[in-house]
Amino acid sequence: MAKPLLPSVYLNCCYFTAMNLTSKGEPDSPKAATLAAAAKSLNGKLAKKKKGKGKAKAKGSKEASQTSERPVFYYISEGEGSSKLSRNFYEGELARLQIELVKMQYWVKHTGTRIVILFEGRDAAGKGGTIKRITDPLNPRGCRVVALGTPSDREKTEWYFQRYVTHLPAAGEIVCFDRSWYNRAGVERVMGFCNEAQYQEFLQTCPEFERMLVRSGIVLLKYWFSVSDEEQERRFQSRTTDPARRWKLSPMDLESRDRWVEYSQAKDQMFAHTNIPEAPWFTVEANDKKRARLNCISHILAKIPYVDMTPEPLELPPRKEPPFDYVRPPQNEQFFVPQVY
Repeated sequence: MAKPLLPSVYLNCCYFTAMNLTSKGEPDSPKAATLAAAAKSLNGKLAKKKKGKGKAKAKGSKEASQTSERPVFYYISEGEGSSKLSRNFYEGELARLQIELVKMQYWVKHTGTRIVILFEGRDAAGKGGTIKRITDPLNPRGCRVVALGTPSDREKTEWYFQRYVTHLPAAGEIVCFDRSWYNRAGVERVMGFCNEAQYQEFLQTCPEFERMLVRSGIVLLKYWFSVSDEEQERRFQSRTTDPARRWKLSPMDLESRDRWVEYSQAKDQMFAHTNIPEAPWFTVEANDKKRARLNCISHILAKIPYVDMTPEPLELPPRKEPPFDYVRPPQNEQFFVPQVY
């Protein structure tokens, strides 16, 4: 005989089934409505039950529990529940901003401008999603993403900035660094991957290195994506159950969960030494992913003095007729991808 479902498990089943029906275009179906009502009713009963148990506990134990336990919010997807913007408004604004990004790239290519954009911040702060929305509409031949891995044994013996210099843009190019040379002031500092002398050398050298880039004509923009402790934990928890995003949970991410204060202190020191007039830091409030993306793209466009240099619409001439002596080979001599869909 099958065991009855626990109330919490049943509640999750109702939510998941209702969400699946909604995603399939059946939000108003009787089944979805019934499941939603059942989940709402059971959720209220569980809340009352928990409230009754809480009253029976001593006040001291209740306060200790509140201070020791970190609130965790479970969502089916990482982005769900993290934005107050409507989907239509967000997609409309994103499309408008992406058209402006295309105009900016035409101007960058025409004028030979070189742009470097650094994306730094907490793990799961939304850097990768913002970079994706920036690069999606752009020509990949003129805009590329640099996300370097762990340095090799040879690279560890080089000048620290050397492996980043090779990825700097040529004329007419945009380079987005998904994490950058600031690894030394962040993860390397907190995790002990560099010694004190190397860390102090970086804090002294980095401002001069960036001034050199700016003097050479490179437009350097630096963004720090800020996310709260609770929101980061929510995103981490959602990744544990999402097969498409579980790869984002690296051992370093898991270790960073217990070093929140250490990362905050490292970030404060980094800002104090590298927030220079030639290349200031810009903080992006990233608890709301959609707002963070729109705000960041809008700011980038505001910092680049581009003008619309989009070419005029083309008029394609009629296609030429193929030569009469050309005969296509038989289809049975070719391999085709099966028509699964």
